[in-house]
Amino acid sequence: MGASELATARTVDFSERRARLARRHRLTGTNPAGDPVEAARSLVCLHATDPSTVYLSARARVPGMTIADLDRALYEDRSLVKHLSMRRTLFVFPREAMPYAQAGGSNRVAERERKRLVSEVEKAGLFTDGARWLDEAADAVLGALAGGEPASYSELRDELPVLRGAMTYGEGRSWGGHVSIGPRVLTVLSAEGRVVRATNDGPWRVSRNRWATTQSWLGDAIEPLAEVDGVTWLVEQWLRSFGPGTENDLRWWLGSTLTLVRKALSALDVVEVDLDGTIGYLMADDAEPVAEVEPWVALLPGLDPTTMGWKDRDWYLGPHREPLFDTAGNAGPTLWCDGRIVGGWWQNDAGDVVSHLLEDVGADARRALDAEAEALSEWLGGVRVMLRFPSPLSKRMG
Repeated sequence: MGASELATARTVDFSERRARLARRHRLTGTNPAGDPVEAARSLVCLHATDPSTVYLSARARVPGMTIADLDRALYEDRSLVKHLSMRRTLFVFPREAMPYAQAGGSNRVAERERKRLVSEVEKAGLFTDGARWLDEAADAVLGALAGGEPASYSELRDELPVLRGAMTYGEGRSWGGHVSIGPRVLTVLSAEGRVVRATNDGPWRVSRNRWATTQSWLGDAIEPLAEVDGVTWLVEQWLRSFGPGTENDLRWWLGSTLTLVRKALSALDVVEVDLDGTIGYLMADDAEPVAEVEPWVALLPGLDPTTMGWKDRDWYLGPHREPLFDTAGNAGPTLWCDGRIVGGWWQNDAGDVVSHLLEDVGADARRALDAEAEALSEWLGGVRVMLRFPSPLSKRMG
């Protein structure tokens, strides 16, 4: 789209983008999700790098949700599945999304992880033929899990000598140490879709996964699809949840290439829109303007899918990047008001939620945020959630 074409495209301004965000991400009181699966589906998937994020993200969108509700979806119904995919990030996907996540994101991650591990064990002098060792280790893990009973990594390591060993990193440096090779084998197998994180030995806010073969946990292997088909499906779902967005947004979210993003867009029925002078995309059947929504506020956890959903974030983040994101781009807990990030929150020593505004939102919104903080404190019941990636604001004020 050239300058003349952009001038004739429909403009989607910040106000409309924020209204779409509120509705699609189930953050208004009039459009909540009915259960954790619906919440995940509304966002394509939930971030799970920090185990507490999954629960707090779902709780923000499902009124009355309990920890047991999400546990049931993950571990009993298995309608939600933890899976390593785009950007080498752990997500929780609705079960029906697994073939597309595998083809559109996980396979690419698996290839990189496999090559890197083979190279590193050979460079460390652990094995002369790293590829052969990795194949043998993978077969051993799959064999140990063949009975269908989930096992912890420590149980697998004790049973399988091929998983033992460590590599040195940062030798002579203050931050140096040793990294075990066994967990890296499980990372490769999980990215390849051959094993999954099944049950959890720890509480909801801690990750102590037990592993199972994908076939035993889900009842079947993941259906193989072409990469472009997986990417196309993911792009469509992203546009319906996060659109409008740019090629840059999509390429970043997918951890993919611009070529694949453009192939997906060309295969879909999309329209181009003007996003403050930048080309954006919407699905053609979702291109009509949407009305503003009623005032709303939310407390979202670190790495929440809404906070992390776009590469270009100025339209909802404004000037607050430095206090709320770490240097690697990981978002901490955030306060939202009418589609904008307006501050952050953390817990004090007693486990109570404490919020900190970074701008004036008015008395009504302030009272609403205080009420949400009180409700979240009550839901947590004094349990402190330790952030894997605390924001600079959390570090400074917490």
